[in-house]
Amino acid sequence: VQLQASGGGAVQAGGSLRLSCAASGGTFSRQTIGYFRQAPGKEREFVAAIRWNSSTYYANSVKGRFTISRDNAKNTVYLLMNSLRPEDTAVYYCAADPSIILSSIRVSQQYEYWGQGTQVTVSS
Repeated sequence: VQLQASGGGAVQAGGSLRLSCAASGGTFSRQTIGYFRQAPGKEREFVAAIRWNSSTYYANSVKGRFTISRDNAKNTVYLLMNSLRPEDTAVYYCAADPSIILSSIRVSQQYEYWGQGTQVTVSS
């Protein structure tokens, strides 16, 4: 499975961005797709994930502001980020795994496939 991330950019606090993660190869509809982010000097952290059945999971820090969704016809997952804050500034990565268990959905090491990162910068 190859993942292509896009949609990053620079916005002011309160603004919005939509990230896309396009997949090729594998059976996309069966993949759990996760988004993680890494800020300078910090560890990579879980942001959101969506399972094959479209059930969604969020980090507490983004709940209510970010929405993850999938379009299986386009082999693409979207992360809509609203009410962005300076602390959301990071490189955002999407990851995929066909067999991740629910208890590991927030664990980056459990994902087999990774896309390149896309930079999100939020200014105050």
